[in-house]
Amino acid sequence: MGEVVAAPWGGHVVTSYDLCDYVLRAREDWLEPDSAWRRRQPESTRWSSPSSTEMSRTLPALNGLAHARVRRSAGGMFDRSTIDELQAPVTVITRKLLDRLEEQLHSMGGGVADLHSVVSEELPVATIGHWLNLPQADLPLLRDLTRDMVYTQELLPSASQLALSDRAVAQLRLYFLTLVAERRRDRGDDPVSRWITAWDEIEDDQQAADEEVYHLALFVLLAALETTATMLSQAVLTLLGHEWQWRYLTRHPEGVPGAVEEALRYDPPTHVVTRVARTDTSLAGVDIRTDETVHLMVAAAGRDQSRHQDADSFNIHRPNQGHLAFSSGIHYCLGAPLARLEAQTLLHGLLRRFPRLSLARTPQWAPRVVFRRPRSLHVALA
Repeated sequence: MGEVVAAPWGGHVVTSYDLCDYVLRAREDWLEPDSAWRRRQPESTRWSSPSSTEMSRTLPALNGLAHARVRRSAGGMFDRSTIDELQAPVTVITRKLLDRLEEQLHSMGGGVADLHSVVSEELPVATIGHWLNLPQADLPLLRDLTRDMVYTQELLPSASQLALSDRAVAQLRLYFLTLVAERRRDRGDDPVSRWITAWDEIEDDQQAADEEVYHLALFVLLAALETTATMLSQAVLTLLGHEWQWRYLTRHPEGVPGAVEEALRYDPPTHVVTRVARTDTSLAGVDIRTDETVHLMVAAAGRDQSRHQDADSFNIHRPNQGHLAFSSGIHYCLGAPLARLEAQTLLHGLLRRFPRLSLARTPQWAPRVVFRRPRSLHVALA
């Protein structure tokens, strides 16, 4: 239909790799739908919901100086030293989860186990819980609340879905503000304590500083759980659907990093990213008005034939020509190194322990457009 197509609900859909990449990088002309923009929208839209308002205060929804200030306060976050420190705990967590998967594969009727619920949904929350030093007993609740919060970031959420997000954000706000208060009283060597120290140097008002720390913690949780869980299952699903490439990796595990990147290009966990025009402009000859939305179809961009030869084919030997699964520009995903670490660790573990793993049945998907989520991924040993 073209690179830029009018969307029936308003705004435009952008499909090509180059245009999506351009919009993501052009931070002066194309903005996140931030809190000021959301306040200008009609009250009956999803942008005015309590959960949307709360999300507008987190790092991914900030623009300009506000974004730069919060990003500086976050520090290196998942820099090389942090990833090196997390390598051992991620390996241990993965091994324990694969132990559980193996037990179910050998004990459940028919030798079938749900890799998504047993492993993919548990690895990200256990990892981020370890990094933030959260009580293990809290992790199931945080995982479930994160799942409900995603709806406020969907393209066209229903009223009932927004209600789920609104309830979830109220619980997450209480949880993390309580956590911030506890860490303020008893600071340790953990990210939340370090963010408190950083914001005390930036913000004179302690309550305002604690709000900023809460929004950082909320952002990390939401960014690290749902999309990573889908990424893990999607990579496994795609590889199992291309049997000769799975078999190749069992003999050549050094190909795992390239396989992860190809899986991210082929079917990323996030399919749509929204931006708004700062001023009246045009995109590929299409006029876009000030404040109008463009929906960047980053999954379609990964299948752009002008960027990737034979783009609809999954090929772990494909030269890495880039993808937009982690966005681009100043909003490039801070958690990308951690997501890659988890995906590579999981694939190495699966290939080593279950070289004969196979797909047991076709997975069912949650009714989403922006944030993909398999409801299950049933596997067996061939």
